[in-house]
Amino acid sequence: MAGYRELLRTPGVARIIAAQLTARFPNGMISLVILLHIEGITGSYGAAGIVLAAVSIGQALAGPVTSRWMGRWGMRRVLTLTTVVAAASLTAIALLVVPVPVYIVLGFIAGAATPPIVAAVRTIYAKMVNSTQLTALYSLDASLQEFIWILAPVLITFVATQAGTVVGLMLVVVILVAGGAWFILSPEVGRVRIPRSKRSFGTVLTRPPILLATVIGFLLIGSFAAVEASVVATFDHGGLEAGLVLAVFSIGSLAGGLTFGHLPMGRWAMARRLTVVAIGLALTALWVNVWWIGATLFVAGIGIAPALAVLSAVTTASVKFSDTAEAFGWVGTGQLIGAAAGSAVAGILIDGPGGVTAAYTSAAAFCALGLLVAIVFARGLPDLRVRGASPIPDTEPVTTIG
Repeated sequence: MAGYRELLRTPGVARIIAAQLTARFPNGMISLVILLHIEGITGSYGAAGIVLAAVSIGQALAGPVTSRWMGRWGMRRVLTLTTVVAAASLTAIALLVVPVPVYIVLGFIAGAATPPIVAAVRTIYAKMVNSTQLTALYSLDASLQEFIWILAPVLITFVATQAGTVVGLMLVVVILVAGGAWFILSPEVGRVRIPRSKRSFGTVLTRPPILLATVIGFLLIGSFAAVEASVVATFDHGGLEAGLVLAVFSIGSLAGGLTFGHLPMGRWAMARRLTVVAIGLALTALWVNVWWIGATLFVAGIGIAPALAVLSAVTTASVKFSDTAEAFGWVGTGQLIGAAAGSAVAGILIDGPGGVTAAYTSAAAFCALGLLVAIVFARGLPDLRVRGASPIPDTEPVTTIG
């Protein structure tokens, strides 16, 4: 904890963390409020699910593109443009009563215009602290982001049920614009310039560590999505118990990140941290009881923020600074696809003969596959105990696949 206190005393670090968390806060609200809004208008969860799928597809397709644009057009321009377009699209969804296909198009635009805050801030981090502090900063970031997943769903559910989904969506727009403006106007965003990449779009995926981070992120986030679907199905379709259990999951991640996230990251760091998650998720399937599931998810959560910190550190340390934002875009796309896959697999299993037990097992299986990848390809991950997580200087060559 002393190391984190020292980090927060570094000029600008506390401010940029607070600004980016505020700007990303709508990420924990959008899916739920769109689901409630579209279902309320159409009376169909199927239609609402299609609109949500369009949002996710837009995010997955555009993430690497808008992240790369920041090296060409500058962070502030790209972040401002995407914030304005996303806010306009969400406002249209809130205020217009139109056929479902129009909502699908608006949802896709809103997803595609999601501001690349994560790629921007994790690129900025590399210029704010030295290489030995960067892994700890990623750990702190991964830990504190759990506040989004603890508080945002509770807030938007309360607002949407008490004041209506239109008010809920407009609240998302207000936070999106206000948080985005705070982040965009932060001095660090104007101070850090991402050099224009000289490589073709997508070349970063030929870097073995980036490909591994994308695959592991896909499987890890897939396990989270399967857990969420399983918990909601277990406890009366998202009642109070479901919210509390998922909050405990996030609290476990917060505790794990603050306690263990700063530990040195060697080649086996990912495997060790995923082992904790995999054990917790495997135990979850043994007994469908609120106390048991809460306890086992807390255990699983202890490894989450530390594992996500490794993903961020590996991504930064494996590419040149000019490619960092695009690399984070691809890793984010892998995670979005993983979320969709995990939800789909769990949903199918919930409706099948195995029910929620099979769904919890699928969550454990996703994580176990991620652990297997981390073990088998451990030599493809960088050892960050010596050089830290700083990007490769743009003057040095990098090794790619093929």
